[in-house]
Amino acid sequence: PELGEEIHQKLHAYFIELIHFNGRINLISPRTEAEADRIHIADSIMAARIILDAAHTTEIFDIGSGNGLPGIVMAVLDPSKQIVLLDKDARKVEFLKHVASRIGVDNVHPVQKRVEELPEGVVQCAVSRGFASISKAILTMRKSCGLDAKYFHMKSDSWVREVAQIPSQACAFWEPALVGEYKLPDSDASFSVVLTKKIQ
Repeated sequence: PELGEEIHQKLHAYFIELIHFNGRINLISPRTEAEADRIHIADSIMAARIILDAAHTTEIFDIGSGNGLPGIVMAVLDPSKQIVLLDKDARKVEFLKHVASRIGVDNVHPVQKRVEELPEGVVQCAVSRGFASISKAILTMRKSCGLDAKYFHMKSDSWVREVAQIPSQACAFWEPALVGEYKLPDSDASFSVVLTKKIQ
């Protein structure tokens, strides 16, 4: 309720488009459609609050954005942030452009590009949801993230195992830390936001 009517309307419009296009371009698992508002939208809202509070840059990259989660939600919640929605799939990038226009959000920038094609050091803040394991994600982003860059990962309670699996050589470049935990409505499952900070 505290989000306000305008934000509710935009998120509802996004939800409608997400379900409408899902059968064509596989945006979310069909098994989660019936509870997409809780499993996907609420999840992104809860995580976005933590990330937006901890991010101190005006530009945030949503890596492997695809369906716009959490990037679209973050853009709706905080119009002062510029959200780059990065994905290699042309159809998904077109979906993101369509959604941004449909719900009237002008602080998102859908980009069709592989992570490896980003310029060196261009990213100072990033987030990903379901993109890859933490180890794989930070290895992929090593070149594109500048010094002191913050990379937020939306994870289940298995985040401890993922952090433990980070190669020792990667720990020389990245410092992991838990920045927040939350539960979804009507659920006992715990979810976490893990930060990896580029230290050299």
